[in-house]
Amino acid sequence: MTDLVELLEARNRHISNSLSIGHDKPLHIVKGELQYLYSKDGTRYLDLVNNVCHVGHCHPKVVAAGQHQMSLLSTNTRYIFEGLTKYISRVADTLPEGLDVGFMVNSGSEANELAIRLARAYTGSNDMVVIDGGYHGNTSMLVQLSPYKFLGPGGVGAPESWVHVAPIPDSFRRGSFDHNEEMRKTIVEAGRIAGLLIEPMLSCAGQIPLPEGFLEQAREYVHRAGGLLIVDEVQVGFGRVGTHMWAFEEEGVVPDIVVLGKSIGNGHPMAAVFTTKEIAASLGEMEWFSSTGGNPVSCAIGNAVLDVIEEEGLLNRAKELGDYFVNSLRILQKKYPVIGDVRGRGLFIGIELIEDSITLSPAANEAKRVVKEMRKRGILLSTDGPLHNVIKIKPPMVLEREDIDITLRQLDVVLSEGAL
Repeated sequence: MTDLVELLEARNRHISNSLSIGHDKPLHIVKGELQYLYSKDGTRYLDLVNNVCHVGHCHPKVVAAGQHQMSLLSTNTRYIFEGLTKYISRVADTLPEGLDVGFMVNSGSEANELAIRLARAYTGSNDMVVIDGGYHGNTSMLVQLSPYKFLGPGGVGAPESWVHVAPIPDSFRRGSFDHNEEMRKTIVEAGRIAGLLIEPMLSCAGQIPLPEGFLEQAREYVHRAGGLLIVDEVQVGFGRVGTHMWAFEEEGVVPDIVVLGKSIGNGHPMAAVFTTKEIAASLGEMEWFSSTGGNPVSCAIGNAVLDVIEEEGLLNRAKELGDYFVNSLRILQKKYPVIGDVRGRGLFIGIELIEDSITLSPAANEAKRVVKEMRKRGILLSTDGPLHNVIKIKPPMVLEREDIDITLRQLDVVLSEGAL
């Protein structure tokens, strides 16, 4: 079964329509290689949106590690094996002192669920605070904690009583607001809380870096309310911001719990939660177990990903290429008024398109057109944000400067067509 029509017919029969497909015209992808994807008809696409395959699609070292371990041992974690201890130790060494205990699971959703369970067990409280526009996972509880979902299509339209939503600290659209005061007020009104679940750079909310000092102040307010600071690094961790391994480090803040996912396995399903010994102990006598979380194959792949990040200097690469990309996009911004804002750090970038520089009315249709036209030119982009007008860029970290130059040239052409 290789014909696209047949595949789509089978998909419609057996796969829920709730599992959406990217792009109006579906892509039949058959191969991935570092920063490129290849379709059935042989077309090569530069992938600028896949932050799951962090060190590149099918990176040879990661593939070899998984294949080798799969031929030796793949079992659950009730046994002692070196890979698990080695992996958790290596990740712990990259985190601030005290975040020494790791739990291995299979997805960011599982990891965020566990993080909230730990926060509730430790604090004895139930309520949570989140940021408007945030997305944290696909379980029932995490959908309730994701304004991106419960306020979006098919959502219930309002948060549950135990969920408290702070406004987006968006310096572009909401620059005149006191974001720290808004967070303080949200937490005070919530009362005793289990914690604040927050991304150190907002993803689905529109690729938004947090304002300087915001995370530090939020941590203080959360602790005053008896809660824990849970940092969701699923989208931006493992060096994507370029300056540090973890985005929260840019603020000099030490969270109580850190959640890792996506990039951790380069496409292999794995995730993790790291916290202190004291918080980890709050689970008490109840056993914690994951059948496949931290299995030997996952740990081999995770260790290989860390090897590639170190050996290929991907943090420095993200910093240098990210700075070049953002600065070049800002040159385009001066040429095209439709570009209202260019923001980001490292290889996590947002381009917000607007119709009017005074009202900042969102140019969602233009953003959609740009994505469509760039695909015709062999470059994959996507949109995000509550107003669907932010073009997001979060490519595999093995991106080359030449790829950026090609993207900039093609984007210049596409934007010029829209300006006619």
